[in-house]
Amino acid sequence: MATPTFQHLAIDTLTSWLDDDTTLTLVDIRDPMSFAAGHIPGSRHLDNDSVPALLASVPRERPLVVVCYHGHSSQQAAAWLAGQGFEEVYSLDGGFTEWEYRLPQRVGRGGS
Repeated sequence: MATPTFQHLAIDTLTSWLDDDTTLTLVDIRDPMSFAAGHIPGSRHLDNDSVPALLASVPRERPLVVVCYHGHSSQQAAAWLAGQGFEEVYSLDGGFTEWEYRLPQRVGRGGS
């Protein structure tokens, strides 16, 4: 049996998907204060407490993009989520830090 895996995703690709209204789930695994201070619009905060709701509500065939600070921790989370049956899982290269640097006009503020 093949080991579930994830793919790396470039910021430019995610930007195109969002601009094209591609159906996907975008999760941010940074701490709640960092998420509230700034996040990619349309993303939802994911932590240990909200994982069960994600697993229960998100279709496994929908692309799932994981965002962290710099694109490192998201790789571990993406691999774990792939192991939970998500078919198309991505880790955002450069993370939110690179997103905010390159696209400051595309940063959401507050809890949503």
